[in-house]
Amino acid sequence: MRSIRAGVLAIVVALLAVLLGTPSASARPADQHSDQRPGEVQSVTPLPHDQWLPGTGDAKRVAYWSTGLGDRPTPVTGAVYLPQGAPPAGGWPVISRAHGTVGLGDACAPSTAFPNPDGNYEYLGKWLAQGYAIVTSDYAGIGTPGVHPYLDGKVAAYGVIDMVRAARTVVPTLSARWATLGNSQGGHTALFTANLATKYAPELDFRGAVAHGPPSNLAGLVSILGPSIPPSLLNPGMKSLITYILAGLHAARPDFDLASYLTPLGKQVVADAEVLCNDDMRERMEGIGLGELFTRQLGPEFEQAWGSIFNVPTSGYDRPIFIAQGTDDKTVFPFLTQQLVDDLAAHQQPYTYRTYPVDHMGALEAALPDTTQFLRQLFAPAAAQHR
Repeated sequence: MRSIRAGVLAIVVALLAVLLGTPSASARPADQHSDQRPGEVQSVTPLPHDQWLPGTGDAKRVAYWSTGLGDRPTPVTGAVYLPQGAPPAGGWPVISRAHGTVGLGDACAPSTAFPNPDGNYEYLGKWLAQGYAIVTSDYAGIGTPGVHPYLDGKVAAYGVIDMVRAARTVVPTLSARWATLGNSQGGHTALFTANLATKYAPELDFRGAVAHGPPSNLAGLVSILGPSIPPSLLNPGMKSLITYILAGLHAARPDFDLASYLTPLGKQVVADAEVLCNDDMRERMEGIGLGELFTRQLGPEFEQAWGSIFNVPTSGYDRPIFIAQGTDDKTVFPFLTQQLVDDLAAHQQPYTYRTYPVDHMGALEAALPDTTQFLRQLFAPAAAQHR
């Protein structure tokens, strides 16, 4: 039995790595402004040149309003990157990029942190070179009041959608035509975005989504974690991701009694997770066994609570989605993505699925020829006529 349990736990450890991205004991509520419209701009500032993507013609940091927890208005920040040269007729087509895990603290916001904690500068520059404007949300609670509800797919998706609204206010040369793209945690967000976009922002012309290695089907696996986890089984990076999950759940679902699952040390560590970025959180978890955080196994109540914000929709898509998966991916296991794809197929959803003989991050470049063609077709005038 011990060997079986160790094997299961080892799988959980590997699966949790999906949350790396490229990766107070209670939520601090954001200021309530019920009269603020989603996408309404609060402020605009120039983005320093050393934070520009390769090939950027101009870039700005934007603070705007979005929809947060409980469907309440929440402030969010992000950035807009424009290609060089003159915009085409109809304006620059827009890619709203969903970033991977950077941490939950305000200092982790990609639009202000330098070097960018999410990276992928060269990769994103290739999309700029193709003539797409890139807009990217920091997500609610990262750089703004409140705790980031980590892996709450809807809240992150709202931020990604409202970033397009805000960007078009700031830059009139942006087209209403847009798509979303993300990797790992950002892939998770991209799928939620695709599921919500046309209903949430019908005035925009949403074309579709690209998701590289999106985490899915994890709630049941994470729920087996508890005090019996061997101290040597998880490295500090994996342990820090679990603390982000716990902190994110506490922010998103304060009705769930997370405190009853945590030791005094666990409560302090989760509070630290609310403010620390990746590297600092890994350092915080040095020498701490994950089992020391828990009083009992997380179990089915946790699975239900976390699943309510994390589980990827498998129906309700009305625009094409492209899912890219590395067959050598040791962070997002292909069989989990295959389960997601099988569920999408069972619900007759408009997906394209491609695999590549690369690891987790390698899928970005390996899929680029295919994703380039996919988005080019989506942005073609004929695509709008046949929807």
